Amino acid sequence: MTVTPSAPKNSDPIVIHALPVGGGILALSTLPGAGGNYAGDIEHLSSWTPAIVITLATDAELSAAHAETLGADMQDKGARWVHFDIPANAIPERAGGETWEQVSERARRALKGGGRVVVLCGDQGARSAMVALRLMIETGAAPGDTKDRLANAQEAGIGNENQINWAKGAEQNMPLFMRHTQ
Repeated sequence: MTVTPSAPKNSDPIVIHALPVGGGILALSTLPGAGGNYAGDIEHLSSWTPAIVITLATDAELSAAHAETLGADMQDKGARWVHFDIPANAIPERAGGETWEQVSERARRALKGGGRVVVLCGDQGARSAMVALRLMIETGAAPGDTKDRLANAQEAGIGNENQINWAKGAEQNMPLFMRHTQ
């Protein structure tokens, strides 16, 4: 499913590529503002009601998109925001004080609970696709199936060999929700 909002003339609206994963919805998109309408993109993204927004972009990319306040804006709209300050050819390791494993655990819990997780990046989608592929595998999907599903959801590549290997190196590890007993 691809969703685009209305936008002022001379701007390209944000496009959200969404697919069902682990009981929830995982979506990929470019940075809000990259097409020239940051405020409209934020409204569109927040109306989609994501539980978590994972951003894979350098501070320079955020600045170029006029998205310096993305984290605060998404948190003001009720979403958790995680920022991996990584260049186009890198893999996510730490976001602030959190490791990828910690962020992934939260994202998988959101998906398992029927929530929505959005992954944004500053390039044409390769970093988002890399993280989406990793999350899909971590939620139990077979690596071969996930790559085909991603290709159908968006047109950008998944990244360089290091990024693809990182994504495919994921362990299937869906979080468990257990009833507490006394």
